[in-house]
Amino acid sequence: MKLNIENETSRLKAVILGTAESVGPIPSIEDAYDPKSIQHIKAGTYPIESDMINEMKAVANVFKKYDVKVYRPKVIKDYNQIFSRDIAFVIEDKLIKANILPDREREYEAIQPILDDIGEDNIIILPEECHVEGGDVMPWNDYIFIGTYSGEDYADYITARTNMDAVIAIQELFPHKTVKSFELRKSNTNPKENALHLDCCFQPIGKDKAIIHKNGFLIEKEYQWLVDFFGEENIFEITKEEMYNMNSNIFSISEDVIISETNFTRLNSWLRENGFTVEEVPYAEIAKQEGLLRCSTMPLIRE
Repeated sequence: MKLNIENETSRLKAVILGTAESVGPIPSIEDAYDPKSIQHIKAGTYPIESDMINEMKAVANVFKKYDVKVYRPKVIKDYNQIFSRDIAFVIEDKLIKANILPDREREYEAIQPILDDIGEDNIIILPEECHVEGGDVMPWNDYIFIGTYSGEDYADYITARTNMDAVIAIQELFPHKTVKSFELRKSNTNPKENALHLDCCFQPIGKDKAIIHKNGFLIEKEYQWLVDFFGEENIFEITKEEMYNMNSNIFSISEDVIISETNFTRLNSWLRENGFTVEEVPYAEIAKQEGLLRCSTMPLIRE
């Protein structure tokens, strides 16, 4: 397989879509990875498997409609494999294995047949000290945008997933690109004050537009850089509540076709007003785990 990813919005040809089959029992609070999951575990509203399977089926049907080749991980019994973006990501013709939380190593092993098809020459495994997850990494033509957290208390946050060692390593791997990192706001306890990944508070869409949430960024001038880069008139600014509901975590099939959650009424109206075709799917149950459409998809080939 010849990988090709230069940006977030070119026409999608092949993708790994996670699976909600056999996700296992509701995790204990101690085993949850993010504050939103913890909130729903405590409230008794954590999503059930059958609902999440149906939500992912709706996405698979949209991919089928647009003739996208869909790969799925091998199902591991009683194991959450929904968020395929966490385990690896593609830049240009290389797949980079994410150094994820150790408990999740089996998720990567479950895509081994796809890795075999890609070939080990095109797979990069970063040094152990480089922490990175795909939700923090966004190729955007001449740029690679990366969400990070460099505070001295990094180790105290289960929500800090990408460190500066990884940012530096990616810059060295792609010296012809401009790597731009952004410090994200982290909280282990308050999901409305936590940007788990960059795609939880920002995402480029179309040719020159973006969805963004200011409070997701720790440093205002870094947020402002993005606003200036895309132009204020091309920015859809989401509220704290919309960020909590994952409005920036939609997914582009092409520059003019976007898969979005059916409840994102304000965003979906804006997208249509700006010429996008919006394919609406139910995804509110999966969103309870602080991940949405971009988190559960890993593009392999875009035109």
